[in-house]
Amino acid sequence: MVRILPEGRLVYGMQLPVQALSAVFAEGWETEAGPVELLAVARAADRLGFFYVACCDHVAIPARLADAMSTTWYDPVATLSYVAAATTRVRLLSHVAVAGLRHPLAFAKQYATLDHLSGGRLILGVGAGHVQEEFDALGVDFGRRGPVLDETIDALKVALGPQEFPEHDGRHFSFRGLGQRPRPVQVPRPPIWVGGSSPAAIRRSALRGDGWLPQGDPRGQLPYRIAELVRLRRGEPLDIGAITEPVYIGEPSWRVGRRALSGKGEAIAESLREYARIGVGQIQVRFRSRGVTELLDQMEAFAADVAPHLN
Repeated sequence: MVRILPEGRLVYGMQLPVQALSAVFAEGWETEAGPVELLAVARAADRLGFFYVACCDHVAIPARLADAMSTTWYDPVATLSYVAAATTRVRLLSHVAVAGLRHPLAFAKQYATLDHLSGGRLILGVGAGHVQEEFDALGVDFGRRGPVLDETIDALKVALGPQEFPEHDGRHFSFRGLGQRPRPVQVPRPPIWVGGSSPAAIRRSALRGDGWLPQGDPRGQLPYRIAELVRLRRGEPLDIGAITEPVYIGEPSWRVGRRALSGKGEAIAESLREYARIGVGQIQVRFRSRGVTELLDQMEAFAADVAPHLN
């Protein structure tokens, strides 16, 4: 098992803007933004002590889902490599890569290279996926995506490990005698965090993952999920995350949504500390904003007025 979260401390990260324009979480201004704004946010996260920045993953979006999901989903390896070259400390999270769409050796080659180029900053987040047409187009059995992901994680643990010639012999994949370099910088390998909140995803996280990435569970449901993780994990520690409610530091002059946490930094920190009390080690913060300047201001305010009170 590979753990990277500091013991007894709550750390914070964020999903990068611009790279995914789902109506569920993207702000309106992001549709007109691009690499300049994305990189400005990544550099700010690096400077302000964010633990990670994250990028989503979809290969193609069917027309029936395009209005809700949009068709803008940057490739995570390309995007995080671009960000890696302009940052020095912040970790790089795929949240989440649909690992079952690729052969583990091809997948490992991409992410091992990213870890190598970034100096060992990769966090590999993986998930089962949910868009059937995406699987169909790539010739992958959608109905078997769960078992395939289970084996893919097992294969990735070997393929991203220290051995130049990894070996795996499973039902879906088999390889030996094939060398891959560069190897990841992180030893014994980069951490693998498993995304999803279904019973199958919880079980997969507990039995195969180094960490858990819930998919927007309401705060009140997390204790039950975490209790199940702990039960299945049988005492072995796990890096546990959560996605917070939308956050706006200060008194907003516009409607930020009824679920948003807003107000003074200390009050927001007091609310966020509840995540640590229920067993969460890292929170992914979603800031409300009307433009990249306001987003950068919110990040600055969080680092100055909220983060010092989280622990």
